Amino acid sequence: MFTNPIKRRALLGACAAVCAALAALPSYAQGPGFPTKTVRVITAFPAGSGPDAALRVVAERLSRKWGQPVIVDNRPGGNGFIAINALKQATADGHELIQLDSNHLTTHPHTFSKLPYDPQKDLEPVRPLFRNHFFVVVAADSPFKSVDDIVAAARSNPMKVTYGSWFNGSPGHLGALRLEQMKGIAMTHVPFKDMNQLYTAVATREVDWALGSAASAGPLEKAGKLRFLAIAGPSRSNAYPQVPSVDDRPGTKGYEVSAWTGLFAPKGTPKAVREKISADVLEALRLPDVVERYRGFGYELFDAGPDAYAEAIRRETASWADVIRAAKLKLD
Repeated sequence: MFTNPIKRRALLGACAAVCAALAALPSYAQGPGFPTKTVRVITAFPAGSGPDAALRVVAERLSRKWGQPVIVDNRPGGNGFIAINALKQATADGHELIQLDSNHLTTHPHTFSKLPYDPQKDLEPVRPLFRNHFFVVVAADSPFKSVDDIVAAARSNPMKVTYGSWFNGSPGHLGALRLEQMKGIAMTHVPFKDMNQLYTAVATREVDWALGSAASAGPLEKAGKLRFLAIAGPSRSNAYPQVPSVDDRPGTKGYEVSAWTGLFAPKGTPKAVREKISADVLEALRLPDVVERYRGFGYELFDAGPDAYAEAIRRETASWADVIRAAKLKLD
């Protein structure tokens, strides 16, 4: 067909390149090529923390399914910057992932003038591991019987009502700022060094209230030293069905404070690989023993694949913009 040998060799070379590219697609589309080695999951949380424990439960199940070790690499501290920096050195093939929380993705872009990472340009969403809505927590002998009581007291005496959180810019801090903006009130924030100090201070009425999870505030609640006024979410908790939702009262309907952690991959990781990891993680999260472990942590399923997760992050990031701007909150 081609008498010119140079043109013939060029055509054959182009065909070979196309065939090679097509041959590579099934390994991602069908998944048999992943994983081919140890999978490392960097986490921004310390060993022994709730998010770390939840991750290790899933990592163990993934290791069994994949026939490859799945190791957890704890890189806490520095607002998550240490962990994210470690991921920047990773190859974008799915064998290195990172566990981050909602603050790292949705509020840090507002609370830091300059981040050492770009959530959109450096990370690819894979799947959330869990979500937990926070309880409004007061001392067992607090005069407050509902969130409406807190709002009324703050409206009558601006800045007199105090609330604590585990650090500036924490979900507990931001959630209280959201209530202030929603109800047009002003309260005084008292940050603590750690959660144990915080909930002890609430129990002794050193501060009037705080937001807390079942994992963090639950032990003192069970000991009768704290009381859960409501859960800041649209429905009641399965673990605490006696505690009303904020939506049960018209004055606080729509007030929502939650946090989540999830898995992310380096930018450029093929979508088919992320979808495979996402599907396998969901399978692990639905195992009865994993469901039971997560229920013990006070965590609920946040079911979202890569695309839905990315959209949820965009919406949540936008929802915090006005709250943080109004509070003029900057962490750098």
